Order: sequence, then C-alpha cells, then structure tokens
Amino acid sequence: MNLTEQTDAGVKPSQRPMTNLEVNQFFTFLLAEDVYAMNINNIKEIIDYGDITRVPMMPDFIAGVINLRGSVVPVVDLARRFDKQSSSITKKTSIVIVEVLDHDQKVEVGVIVDVVNEVLDIPLADIEPTPAFGTKIRTEFISGVGKVDDKMLTLLDITVVLSVDELSAVE
Repeated sequence: MNLTEQTDAGVKPSQRPMTNLEVNQFFTFLLAEDVYAMNINNIKEIIDYGDITRVPMMPDFIAGVINLRGSVVPVVDLARRFDKQSSSITKKTSIVIVEVLDHDQKVEVGVIVDVVNEVLDIPLADIEPTPAFGTKIRTEFISGVGKVDDKMLTLLDITVVLSVDELSAVE
C-alpha cells in the first residue's frame, strides 16, 4: 500500500489533513479588464448572453431575469456589483449560472462576465488570505488571492458577492 492509499483509505476528504499538494479548481474570467476567479464547485453551467428581462425597482447591479429551461433566474451584472461601469456586451459576453445557498436551499443566479477564460488548479499552498487593502472591490467579496505563474489572481467568495438576501426581491 502506498502513502496515498494509506492517507485516503476509509477517510472522507473533509476529514483528511490538508497538505501542500492539495489543489482547488477555479474558473477564471475577465471583467472590465481584470481577471477574477471563483471556485468551480459553485458553477452549474455557462450560457451565451441572451435576452434579459429588466425588473422594475431592483438594485442597479441586478440586470434582470432570464428563463432557463422554465425557471426564472436572476442575473447579476458583476461589474455593477463591484461599483464599476457595466461592460459593453460583445460576442464573448457570457452568463455563468452559479448555485448559492440560501437558508439550506440551493438558488441559481446568473452572473454576467465579459470573457470566459479557463479552469486553473491552484494548490492550497499558493492561496493567500484576503488582503486588508489594495483591491479594486470590497474585501468581503474576496476569499483569498491565488499565486499563479508569478501573478496574483483575485479569488471571489461568490456566496458573499451574490448575497441572496439582496436578490430575494427578484423571486
């Protein structure tokens, strides 16, 4: 039996001690010329930008709602959520459908991104805590900073960014 088999045998991943060799997968995307990432576990699917129905009297960062296979899904303009100007819609603009928890119930929310990039494996050893200053967005939106090829990548805490309490008026 090798070391991996000894470590993993009969032990759930959440019970194993973390090692520097463990990695998380992050989906990266471009938003207003900045690259961000979110944990891939929250992503349900990626769709082309399509017809979004505006909903009156919503916060300005809620672009509206879409019909996703018969379900009404709120769509967040992530640039507006970060207090930036909305990006121009291009052929590369996409809506990322993510699942967030709301009082033990999964809720689907769409997020507008300028360009879908790639999925990166980032070792836990290469993830630093959220900096206290120097970011272009609110620090509570950030789960950490990943070091990738001598560059820093902002890792979003998508459950905070997409606070369901603020989106509940759409439902």
